[in-house]
Amino acid sequence: MDLNSASTVVLQVLTQATSQDTAVLKPAEEQLKQWETQPGFYSVLLNIFTNHSLDINVRWLAVLYFKNGIDRYWRRVAPHALSEEEKSTLRAGLITNFNEPINQIATQIAVLIAKVARLDCPRQWPELIPTLIESVKVQDDLRQHRALLTFYHVTKTLASKCLAADRKLFYDLASGIYSFACSLWNHHTDTFLQQVSSGNEAAVLSSLERTLLSLKVLRKLTVNGFVEPHKNMEVMVSERSDLLFCRSIGTDNVCRERLEKTIILFTKVLLDFLDQHPFSFTPLIQRSLEFSVSYVFTEVGEGVTFERFIVQCMNLIKMIVKNYAYKPSKNFEDSSPETLEAHKIKMAFFTYPTLTEICRRLVSHYFLLTEEELTMWEEDPEGFTVEETGGDSWKYSLRPCTEVLFIDIFHEYNQTLTPVLLEMMQTLQGPTNVEDMNALLIKDAVYNAVGLAAFELFDSVDFDQWFKNQLLPELQVVHNRYKPLRRRVIWLIGQWISVKFKSDLRPMLYEAICNLLQDQDLVVLFFNCSSPVDDFEFRTDQFLPYLETMFTLLFQLLQQVTECDTKMHVLHVLSCVIERVNVQIRPYVGCLVQYLPLLWKQSEEHNMLRCAILTTLIHLVQGLGADSKNLYPFLLPVIQLSTDVSQPPHVYLLEDGLELWLVTLENSPCITPELLRIFQNMSPLLELSSENLRTCFKIINGYIFLSSTEFLQTYAVGLCQSFCELLEEITSEGQVQVLKVVENALKVNPVLGPQMFQPILPCVFTGIIEGERYPVVMSTYLGVMGRVLLQNTSFFSSLLNEMARTFNQEMDQLLGNMIEMWVDRMDNITQPERRKLSALALLSLLPSDNSVIQDKFCGIINISVEGLHDVMTEDPETGTYKDCMLMSHLEEPKVTEDEEPPTEQDKRKKMVRYKSNP
Repeated sequence: MDLNSASTVVLQVLTQATSQDTAVLKPAEEQLKQWETQPGFYSVLLNIFTNHSLDINVRWLAVLYFKNGIDRYWRRVAPHALSEEEKSTLRAGLITNFNEPINQIATQIAVLIAKVARLDCPRQWPELIPTLIESVKVQDDLRQHRALLTFYHVTKTLASKCLAADRKLFYDLASGIYSFACSLWNHHTDTFLQQVSSGNEAAVLSSLERTLLSLKVLRKLTVNGFVEPHKNMEVMVSERSDLLFCRSIGTDNVCRERLEKTIILFTKVLLDFLDQHPFSFTPLIQRSLEFSVSYVFTEVGEGVTFERFIVQCMNLIKMIVKNYAYKPSKNFEDSSPETLEAHKIKMAFFTYPTLTEICRRLVSHYFLLTEEELTMWEEDPEGFTVEETGGDSWKYSLRPCTEVLFIDIFHEYNQTLTPVLLEMMQTLQGPTNVEDMNALLIKDAVYNAVGLAAFELFDSVDFDQWFKNQLLPELQVVHNRYKPLRRRVIWLIGQWISVKFKSDLRPMLYEAICNLLQDQDLVVLFFNCSSPVDDFEFRTDQFLPYLETMFTLLFQLLQQVTECDTKMHVLHVLSCVIERVNVQIRPYVGCLVQYLPLLWKQSEEHNMLRCAILTTLIHLVQGLGADSKNLYPFLLPVIQLSTDVSQPPHVYLLEDGLELWLVTLENSPCITPELLRIFQNMSPLLELSSENLRTCFKIINGYIFLSSTEFLQTYAVGLCQSFCELLEEITSEGQVQVLKVVENALKVNPVLGPQMFQPILPCVFTGIIEGERYPVVMSTYLGVMGRVLLQNTSFFSSLLNEMARTFNQEMDQLLGNMIEMWVDRMDNITQPERRKLSALALLSLLPSDNSVIQDKFCGIINISVEGLHDVMTEDPETGTYKDCMLMSHLEEPKVTEDEEPPTEQDKRKKMVRYKSNP
């Protein structure tokens, strides 16, 4: 490609590709796609995006095409790979000038240079790092910044490589440039600190930007550049607390946000270093703790700290406290010297006064509800209730961060801190004046601490007495100012209920919850609804007197709330209630059944809420049993949508939708045309071969037990084809699952089953004859063939005839080989019921006068006797032996209170067992 002439053509097409007119845009994109593999194309792109006189959008597009081309064509082994000559020219051109004036384009150029460096540096591109180092030393501000930006992206990319050889190269690189990176960071930091008071905002901001970029480089080198950083004297994380005091530059100053970002990045260096190299961090434990505790828990930090910085400092303290590398074993002598040294530093720092101050400050300062939170409580109660507090939110948000730090410190030093917290509890006995808002908030904070430390306080707090004498009366205070405490008390009980709460007190709690569910405050309602049944020792008989009231009030709350997250939470509680009481919910669910279709329609854009609805429906169907058939007009379209892989929502709804489909089948009293029609969704699901296959097999079994004849006549041909494809590509365990479905079809419908799954049976027969080497698969093969032989002799004969033609053998010879292998592999079968099935199947052959069968008489009798021994048990009353698998129509299994009543499918399976021979 001639660069001069080609540049004009490519430039024209790139210009067209930036057009908003699709008639112009599409042909241009097609042309560029064709040029991607042409020699010289990327050299033209380089000329275009480095020409600052051209249109910004055109240059931007050229950079993107170049960057995408690196991923596709830069590797030597890639199809249409760039030649080594062109790559050499491109590498040289990329680092000729670091003078890009547009920030966004400069960032893209830095990223694409890093992409090339990932593949070529340092072997094919040894000059990259020296060029960058020289460029960051120049006095020209623009060139210095762009080179530093590129230096950062290159370092970041090289640090992310994981192969051992690549790691070694990065270690060598880090050791060679670490001193320079340190001096660069300190230089730019000092320059910024000198310029802060100059009043020249542009110069200050420019200097601060360089400080941030150089620190980013240093972070990657420090954390990822050394195997054991403490053995390299150059590696040291220095404290630059002087940056903090520059925050006095004013909130309206343009540097403020960038400065805070730089300070946070410095704390990230400490956190990453501690996480990756805990023993190398040991010399920094003392200084880091002093630094963090002084700024977060003393007056030193007042006026200079900010929320994100406080969070980072608390995370640093937490990681030091909880770090397993710093915890000696119970036998100190078994611990490493490094662990003992770190532990010694921790113990020396966390003295009684320090721990007491941290605990009191956490509770009395950081746990207090803020003015902003109280305002949000009033103005946006649902937003207040669903504020993120789970997952990794403690890494970024102040309130969850303080609570996690409190839990970890209290757990580590519980003997020291338990008396402190008990003393705080003691001072708050009795009711609190509703006019004293500060006292109410302090009590709320202390109760929060007692809830968080519930497991640690197990032996120190008589919670049952405290509940009766203190907490229960506080729940009954209806004053509006007392609502923070009503919310906190019900949350606190929820924390303790699985730790230490006498069963006899639960009715008192349920009554209190019913009263609170009539509270006028939405936040109190929300927290109150969370705790009724989330209890390991839940007893249905205690809960039933309050079921109607509680379910009705929860349903009213579900209608009252408007936010997706709050509706999900209330639905979750309703689901738990339904799950706990099971069939006893039937009289009370009419209102919910009528409301859920409306809620489903309203939640069309909220897939997570729809997942919550599906979960509720699962428990609802289980509770209603056969009566769930009345839900089909709503239920079946929901299942249809959720399990249709051609519909976008299936990405979110599929797993719950399949579970709902399964429980609907298990509880269905009879098949309906609509329920049968949904099975059209199954074939694409089987093609996915996803983790949901096991549930899919259960659903197929559900149809087989529900209406085998109608189901098999309608879908068996397509299902058999799907099974044949699956058997070729899935694991041995998956093959067993497929064959178990086939076996169920044979068991339920001995006449139609073998005919419908005939294409699979030759594979099973062949597996038996050839002696399948996996015992579990062989056992399943024998189970399938045993069903055919025992329950459909004529079909077995036709199959044997077909296989004789396939193997080009006489039928008798093939039958003899099969019996011989069957007898030989009987030990592969471990389940007694399967051993009995095989014995009965082979015994069914004995009445024949076939000489081959008569020759195998001894082997058949031998395994039959063994199978008989396996299934015989002694009756302790009579001393006689009987077959433990024999079922009597008079025997009805007793269902205890703890067991769920049998589903419709359980009843169908029982009837099949009555009819089956084995």
